[in-house]
Amino acid sequence: MAAIDSAYSYYLSTYASMASSRYDTHKKSQLRAVYNNIVKTNKDAPLYKIKDNGEVKKFAIDIKEHTRSIQNVIAALSDNGDSGESAFFRKIAQSSDEESVGAEYIGTNEDVDDSIRFDVRVMQLATPQVNQGEYLSGDKSDIKPGIYSFDLNTEFSSYEFQYSVGEKDTNRDVQQKLIRLINSSGIGLKAELAENAEGKTAIRIESKQTGLGDGEQYLFEILPTPDSGSMRAMKTLGMNKVEKMAQNSSFTLNGTEHSSLSNTFTVNNDFELTLKKPSAENQAAQIGFKTNADAVADNVQSLVNVYNNMIQLGYNYSGSQESNKLLRDMVNITRPYRNELESIGLEVKQDGKIEVDHSLLADAVTSSDAKDCFSLLNEFKEDLSETAEKASIDPMNYVSKILIAYKNPIHNFATPYITSIYSGMMLDRFC
Repeated sequence: MAAIDSAYSYYLSTYASMASSRYDTHKKSQLRAVYNNIVKTNKDAPLYKIKDNGEVKKFAIDIKEHTRSIQNVIAALSDNGDSGESAFFRKIAQSSDEESVGAEYIGTNEDVDDSIRFDVRVMQLATPQVNQGEYLSGDKSDIKPGIYSFDLNTEFSSYEFQYSVGEKDTNRDVQQKLIRLINSSGIGLKAELAENAEGKTAIRIESKQTGLGDGEQYLFEILPTPDSGSMRAMKTLGMNKVEKMAQNSSFTLNGTEHSSLSNTFTVNNDFELTLKKPSAENQAAQIGFKTNADAVADNVQSLVNVYNNMIQLGYNYSGSQESNKLLRDMVNITRPYRNELESIGLEVKQDGKIEVDHSLLADAVTSSDAKDCFSLLNEFKEDLSETAEKASIDPMNYVSKILIAYKNPIHNFATPYITSIYSGMMLDRFC
């Protein structure tokens, strides 16, 4: 279990907070195709054992997540089955005040009018509910040993939490125990230890959700169970006290006032706006589209970024034969047409990474032979997609392992569940 726990801990601490995109959802036919690829890949794969050298779990997870980023960027560039130059002319929204309002075009109509513009002025951000407990001396014991409980209510659910206080538990021990209890419950709350200037500590609880709907009075409510011990403990801890109530965002669209429960929302199902801070007085952000040349440059840069990230991943784990294999596979993508890429502004550096010369790229995509430029970019995109898909199907191909035996080449059978070696991180500590 320790090997699995450490793998999950690394994943949660590194990737769990990353927002999912619409390209992370798939149709049944797509999932079936992935399964069929897994079966095909593993049908002739030899039997091997994976030694847990401390980095294997992280490397496999990093490969899987980096390939997911590559596939999502490529999916965005191929949203409607686009190929040729249209794939890189994907619409990109822009805000004249990125510090106050971020904008992203999430529509599917790439023929939408480029002249669409609207103004957004932010008056107030949506905020979470915050409960702030009493500050206590960490080395003292203000709660008697025993078993205590409290109820935590949200709009839709109620939860009962129980905790114990031992003979040697200090106030800080109890606070940290409750923080772990709340954070591990997965109910949309984040608890942490706050410290004041005197060195005393208190439990601070913040909701991940923001805003209050019609008729809502709170996002969460903490109540001690009706026994004298639990009530005294809650009074001492004070984590049931609301310091800040949740509030909705307030903003204007073209002068008309609106509000939202969240700081991220959509406009006409085409634009996703993210409010970041109140606008300067009487200064609204203008939301619109980037020019075609700028959109192409941004789309190419997004593709280059995920490629460079994969190259960097290989260097992060450099030293093993398998990580060197990852570097070779990635560098080989650009090897056949390195000179052609450099001629349009994508310079391949000595370490294999690509640096974009935006002025040279802009000249290339607006020249008379721009069709050849886009053909080259699509070739690079397709080769990157193919390499990323192979790595995603079998990330264990790039980790250190010991070959045990090859399968019978004549009488063979599919082993679709061999990927459980990755998904469960069942690593051999004794090989």
